[in-house]
Amino acid sequence: MASTTRRTVLAGALALAASGAKAASALRVVASSVPHAEILEFVTRRLAPDFPLTLIETSGEIRPNALLRDGDADANFFQHVPFLHSEEAQLGVTFAVVAAVHIEPLGIYSRRVKTLAEVPQGASVALPNNVTNFTRGLKLLQENGLIRLRPGADGSFATVQDIAENPKDLRFIEVLSAQLPRSLDDVALAVINGNYALEFGLVPARDALALERADGNPYANVLVTTQALAKDERILRLAALLTSADVASFIRDRYRGSVIPVRAV
Repeated sequence: MASTTRRTVLAGALALAASGAKAASALRVVASSVPHAEILEFVTRRLAPDFPLTLIETSGEIRPNALLRDGDADANFFQHVPFLHSEEAQLGVTFAVVAAVHIEPLGIYSRRVKTLAEVPQGASVALPNNVTNFTRGLKLLQENGLIRLRPGADGSFATVQDIAENPKDLRFIEVLSAQLPRSLDDVALAVINGNYALEFGLVPARDALALERADGNPYANVLVTTQALAKDERILRLAALLTSADVASFIRDRYRGSVIPVRAV
């Protein structure tokens, strides 16, 4: 299991009031490095330098929702709602979604073919090994004509048993999401989450053979906290900042279609 790196994005707390009141305690937020931590750093450095935020940056298969459940963090910013719901079921807890921030379009990548039409018979396809993103990958393959799912199997969860047509006899391999970019040398196609593609140096808008559509996409990445902290003023302020026009502009300018801002929940 990968390790987390805890670092303080902003060391200075809110200035003490004239009355001598204590400064607000730093909000502990778990985030994956790209693009989530970069967005949070933009917020604290450019928009709200008075915001006391401790960033717990994680890459790999660390479970930020377990850290949140166990009280080791106050919020996290790394996941979409379908993944959150699957985690809630496994962890036996219900969290609170306080802001929808951006979409990272899932993409199909290859080092062996330049178009999906060139995919050979019997080719191997690597997909994320968690159920929500595996389903998401199957839907993307269907949207691009490589497979067809049986009627009713295009909801929240689908498996290889739900594939009704597979004209190229594709073989499906489940890989840890963070390791999918490294699988590109071993498979014909890899279906990779946007954040892991960016971390690996891929540019989804340029390098993907196909990307999810943004319109109507249910996989917006969200700021999540506990039910107890859902109305905390620090959480509400961070939610407002993350859904601001300034953050949307930053996302568009920095990621140029590889990450797409969402206006609000």
